[in-house]
Amino acid sequence: MSDTDLGVDDEEYEDDGYDDDFDEDGDINTIEVPTARNVLEYLVKSVVENPDEVSVEVVERQGSVALEVTVAEGDMGRVIGRRGRVANSIRTIVRAAASKDGSFVDVEFVD
Repeated sequence: MSDTDLGVDDEEYEDDGYDDDFDEDGDINTIEVPTARNVLEYLVKSVVENPDEVSVEVVERQGSVALEVTVAEGDMGRVIGRRGRVANSIRTIVRAAASKDGSFVDVEFVD
């Protein structure tokens, strides 16, 4: 089926640019923050006892980007630290790294 079959003239048709919003896998609305993600993964793996169990997922929620960290069952206390000081320090460093990516991220530690 061509554009003329749909009642759209070639002269009136304008490319809306939405094809540019797809990544290589065909997923839409993927925001990449590679520096922030790599820094977060490095920091968390440095703190925990089981670095192979660390996973970081980039999630987009209502226009903002969140990095969700999952660790092994016994490692969450190490990542959070006393009074959340380690977690807050990690968040500060990752947000600084995200500025290099031109983005703002929130870091969430998921049980």
